[in-house]
Amino acid sequence: MMGLFRKLSDRGMLGMNRRNISYIGRYNERSKYPLVDDKRLTKQIAVEANLNVPNLLAVVDEQSKVRSIHQMVQGHEGFVIKPAKGSGGKGILVILRRDGDNYVKSNGDVVSRSDVERHLSNTLSGLFSLGGTPDVAVVEALIDFDPAFADYSFEGVPDIRIIIFQGFPVMAMMRLATRASDGKANLHQGAVGVGLDIAQGKTLRAVQYNQPVKHHPDTGAELAQLNVPHWRTMLDLAAGCYDITGLGYMGADIVLDQKKGPMLLELNARPGLSIQIANGEGLLPRLRHIEQSNLDFATVKERVDYAVENFTN
Repeated sequence: MMGLFRKLSDRGMLGMNRRNISYIGRYNERSKYPLVDDKRLTKQIAVEANLNVPNLLAVVDEQSKVRSIHQMVQGHEGFVIKPAKGSGGKGILVILRRDGDNYVKSNGDVVSRSDVERHLSNTLSGLFSLGGTPDVAVVEALIDFDPAFADYSFEGVPDIRIIIFQGFPVMAMMRLATRASDGKANLHQGAVGVGLDIAQGKTLRAVQYNQPVKHHPDTGAELAQLNVPHWRTMLDLAAGCYDITGLGYMGADIVLDQKKGPMLLELNARPGLSIQIANGEGLLPRLRHIEQSNLDFATVKERVDYAVENFTN
């Protein structure tokens, strides 16, 4: 482990303090945080900018509406409940289908109508939210994830995290759910992180628990064969989030729907640093490159073209 971090330090690893002071503190205006900390607002500005996002089915913002959830999702076999101000995947309830009056979660567990109502009440109370403050629940359509990833994830939906700096995509990784992560794309819980080449969306290397892995631990799929479809569209989608938020340093989380293509799932003004371990490269050289180049590109296409040309591995 020490050897890995020493190697990354030599390759320009961005540490927590420098990230907070030199990038988040310097390039992200606090007044703009609500645009990404509140998933309801993020979805609103993304829709206004014609960015592709999962369909919004309902918003539950009062306790009196909790018992109406079953009518709100009527006609939808599956759906997802999220706390608008949640973080780290906490409080996300994924319902795959119905089983009579009950619901079936992504891990196969069956929950009752009252279980779903209780989850909504806990969400409204702030149990899953930043700072534990009262929240609202966002109910979205289920992602019909692309079968291209079927062999690369266990139960959960794989997502792609792209770091955007001053509107340029600078580093990317795919997060693959595992049995250990309980079907969640959370690296700290045991998901696999796959570093991706910015130019082509192909695997560079993969890690689980910060250790290199060559195969998915549950499916056995060879991770080196992973090649993300619609890669250029994903880069354009992520880079466009700079224009709608004005945040200079952030992470864009994207999923690939089988019918609707790449979709923006959420944004993060304080993206984690483990993407560097997945890529085997530090962020600092790329961030400094942007800072020192005095680039003046107005369009998403120009910024993505530049990143593809300069940040390929």
